[in-house]
Amino acid sequence: MRALLLLPLVVLAAIPFLRPLLEPRKPDPALLRAAYDVPLPAPEGPLAVFHLGHSLVGRDMPAMLAQLAGAGHRYESQLGWGTSLKEHWQGGAAINGFEAENDHPRYRDARAAIGSGDYDAVVLTEMVELRDAIKYHDSAGHLARWADLVRGAGPDTRIYLYESWHRLDDPDGWLERLDADLDALWVGRVLGPDLRANQGVRPVRVIPAGQVMAAFVRAVEAKGGIGNIDTRESLFARTSEGALDPIHINDLGAYLVALTHYAVLYHRSPEGLPHALMRADGTPAEAPTEEAARLMQRIVWQVVRDTPLTGVGP
Repeated sequence: MRALLLLPLVVLAAIPFLRPLLEPRKPDPALLRAAYDVPLPAPEGPLAVFHLGHSLVGRDMPAMLAQLAGAGHRYESQLGWGTSLKEHWQGGAAINGFEAENDHPRYRDARAAIGSGDYDAVVLTEMVELRDAIKYHDSAGHLARWADLVRGAGPDTRIYLYESWHRLDDPDGWLERLDADLDALWVGRVLGPDLRANQGVRPVRVIPAGQVMAAFVRAVEAKGGIGNIDTRESLFARTSEGALDPIHINDLGAYLVALTHYAVLYHRSPEGLPHALMRADGTPAEAPTEEAARLMQRIVWQVVRDTPLTGVGP
């Protein structure tokens, strides 16, 4: 046994009977219930929100969220190209595409912004592929670092992890990954260590965009399409040559994700909200038809209320 202790972890992990001892433990169900079964109180007014992430946040989705929220909503962001929480924490040259992605008036340095206590909510976004983020970028450790920075800046700022998605052509299946990853990866591997370390006090809550996408796509595809949305591909961007971009959403996808952020952050149903919005640059976004928008809004509210991780009551 003494010899085993001298072996590197990568070698130990290859020994079958030791592997379970080295894998991160999922949070205890009782701890999960204590952390998430009591909803947060609904905000009483407009929010100031900071978005940390990459192109699955982008510029247009937060701008759409601000239009949905109305007067008084304020936001800033720090973005990169496929940037992980670790790379944002390292800052500087570690953030690929920093100058291009933050060349807009909503940019604010993440460390200064989050540490200022100026925000009602901070939304953290991990890179995808999530499995690679966990394996190579210490997702759990860097989520905890950012969350502790929020907690140290003030007692009232709410902390959220934006559950995103992966490529449409994922070999394990797009819907199958969305179904499996929330518990196994987002909660089990990313949130779990921070939850245990803080024993459920001021837990990081979840904006379940991936779960909303899965529910909406299932509903649309079961109907054979609705309005101007035919399949899951209708939510995703196209290249200048017309080829499908399997990871980045278009205006319709951004609208669905903005609705999800709105419902979680404001604890309000998005049903009846406008569906013709503007992009961040002031140009009109492609809008879902009224029928498609109403289905989006209804499904968002259902998923958000049915997911205790959001902090929104049923």
